[in-house]
Amino acid sequence: MEQELKQPLPSPEEQQGFYERLRSRIARWLGQKPGKRGKVADIVLFAPDLFHLLMKSMTDGRIDRKSKLLIASGILYFISPIDFLPEGLLGPGGYLDDVAVASFIVTTLIGSAGEEVMQDHWTGSTRLLRTLEKISNKGGRLVRKLPAGVLARRYLRKK
Repeated sequence: MEQELKQPLPSPEEQQGFYERLRSRIARWLGQKPGKRGKVADIVLFAPDLFHLLMKSMTDGRIDRKSKLLIASGILYFISPIDFLPEGLLGPGGYLDDVAVASFIVTTLIGSAGEEVMQDHWTGSTRLLRTLEKISNKGGRLVRKLPAGVLARRYLRKK
């Protein structure tokens, strides 16, 4: 993990554009499914805020270099069209695995940098830890079944 990233991070403008497109795409998707907001929709709603948190954390001097490589991998996972649940095929529901990966990264960062550091960059409507609890409670079984959730659990068991 100490090695340099082979692919550079997107520029701040590209990241902001992705964030805005993600928010509007999720809003349109939910608008097409009135009354069907279940566990999946509630978890997908956290995707833009988790992406924003990862973006802002990259510039925080309180976060060490190794952790920034982890953050960069999370940002690239969000932006990449190729992942476990491709958004191109599933629409915004495909962000479930991105939320699982981002939640894992944020939980890891809370352990290394501290909750206060992460909370400083959180723009969600509820406290960050409460949001992570909601993701775990509402979609715990669902997220744990995703390949990204399985990989995160394996990693956590090894620590």
